[in-house]
Amino acid sequence: MSIPRDYPDIRDAVVRLCADFPGEYWRALDREREYPTEFVRALTTAGYLSVLIPEEYGGSGQPLGAACAILEEVHRSGGNGAACHAQMYTMGTLLRHGSDEQKARYLPAIAEGSLRLQAFGVTEPGSGTDTSRITTRAVRDGDDYVVNGQKVFISRAQHSDLMILLVRTTPREDCARHTDGMSVLLVDMRQALQAGLSIQPLDTMMNHATTALYFDNLRVPAANLIGTEGEGFRCILDGMNAERILIAAECIGDARWFTARAAAYARERRVFDRPIGQNQGVQFPIARAHIQAQAAALMVREAAALYDAGEPAGSEANMAKLLASEASWAAADTCIQTHGGYGFTADYDVERKFRETRLYQVAPVSTNLILAHIATRELDLPRSF
Repeated sequence: MSIPRDYPDIRDAVVRLCADFPGEYWRALDREREYPTEFVRALTTAGYLSVLIPEEYGGSGQPLGAACAILEEVHRSGGNGAACHAQMYTMGTLLRHGSDEQKARYLPAIAEGSLRLQAFGVTEPGSGTDTSRITTRAVRDGDDYVVNGQKVFISRAQHSDLMILLVRTTPREDCARHTDGMSVLLVDMRQALQAGLSIQPLDTMMNHATTALYFDNLRVPAANLIGTEGEGFRCILDGMNAERILIAAECIGDARWFTARAAAYARERRVFDRPIGQNQGVQFPIARAHIQAQAAALMVREAAALYDAGEPAGSEANMAKLLASEASWAAADTCIQTHGGYGFTADYDVERKFRETRLYQVAPVSTNLILAHIATRELDLPRSF
């Protein structure tokens, strides 16, 4: 029995939208290192980027599972949701921890598309995935916080009006726990670019609009503090868990794109007077990739259901991200092997998607850190760091 599709109407509508943005569209952007402005505008107009925003603020008030369905279908159609997915997962921080005034001020404009929330400022050059060691500081000065420091691998910063920014308001050494003393600020980047924020694009192996950010005495209104000062790590976790679940859904979409492409090519490509898919050495890896994707999809569904129910979902989000990213990478490797030399040519889109899906072994959290989390939180093994 096949697994019933969650949100079939949404999925079908996203597939129809993505048909207007075929491989040629994504290849041209990749070649020129350009942002998919038209694609993001189409998703915004259709209301998909405001899917998690409550109806009272102009969104559709759907659960995270619906957002997963949208991003999975974008990737299954050959596109890349990384251009805009932050507008979904940052909602985990803003919706759950933002004040009523903040939500009333920003969410309607985000929902209608006149305001973009696409930047999530967490990682730094010296801290990597050890978020507790960030050094970007925010010092209270009257009605403002004064921010100094640096962030790196911040995607879409040049295509966003707002940013969720994690800073230290108390030095790590002065905190009882290493996760204390961090705070979350909502930064208006339109104003910040004129007042102490500078953005440096980074050239990476995929077209990901990645940047480094530099803060030089940037003043952010204290009214833009999300949640309670010093408790920002707890606030940011909701965004991080949502991010991991949503990116896991993207990986499921990638895996299904790769297996479908590999199977189609294996049926059509003839060598030694027969389709190469008739050979078990070709068909077995494709079948295994399909099985991995199906299994990972179940973990993604469970993680999203827990998140939507307001239950603790940290371990499930991490497991979903690990399983889905490994499934997409296995499917990518199988797809390129099935295509042989043609898999390396741009016109088949395999090499582009191959580069894009490789990222998720590393970001937004590395596989090793996920394993460490599961070992200590689920198996009660001693911490190694």
